[in-house]
Amino acid sequence: MTFAYDDELRQRIQSNLAAHDVHEQSTEGRRHAAVAIVLVDSDAERHGRDEWADSHGPIDLSMLPGAEGLDLDGRIDNAAGGAAFLLCRRAARMNRHAGQFALPGGRLDHGESILDAAIRETREELGLVLTPAMCLGRLDDYSTRSGYVMSPVVFWLGNEGELDEDPAEVAVTYRISLRELSRADSPRFVTIEESDRPVVQLPLGNDLIHAPTAAPLVQFRWVGLEGQANVRVDHFEQPVFAWK
Repeated sequence: MTFAYDDELRQRIQSNLAAHDVHEQSTEGRRHAAVAIVLVDSDAERHGRDEWADSHGPIDLSMLPGAEGLDLDGRIDNAAGGAAFLLCRRAARMNRHAGQFALPGGRLDHGESILDAAIRETREELGLVLTPAMCLGRLDDYSTRSGYVMSPVVFWLGNEGELDEDPAEVAVTYRISLRELSRADSPRFVTIEESDRPVVQLPLGNDLIHAPTAAPLVQFRWVGLEGQANVRVDHFEQPVFAWK
């Protein structure tokens, strides 16, 4: 089912987020970051081709936990259409997590609020000018293995602005239909020897997205789209390759 990008959806998401009691985590001894789940409209034909994969070729994903028997090549084709969120692939030149998927965002500056940091980082990375009035609400903090507390903020972009990515940080930005979040095979959970917590996997296109990025997106589905207030995701584990 494709979600129409309209006022009814915006109001439903905002109401569902307002009914959710946000779980905040202590940042003592850890760095604080904000990420933005930016909701936009998308066109299946215009935004449905993975041009990055066209130029880079298939990706060997056999090392992913639980990937045995899955025909994965890293392409995110045919994943657009209707209401969508923006997902970035990090630039290859970045020092950490190059080429991996991420929501726009980054560390809070001294004295900066979560909302202001999400707005600033989205502007710096994607060239989009968000405003506080576009904020629909927040989701739970998620603590990463690399020492961050990540605070997700949900925005409704409307018809404002065009993408102008910073190539030093973003290789490509995908418009991922909210339909992808609601797939019957999503989310997936697998076990690893290094942890007793379940590793969460979010199938998007022909790839698997993991925590930390997958955690707030799964919670956005459950809380924002389905209205399951106060369902938590902070116990979801990251794969070992994302621990650093």
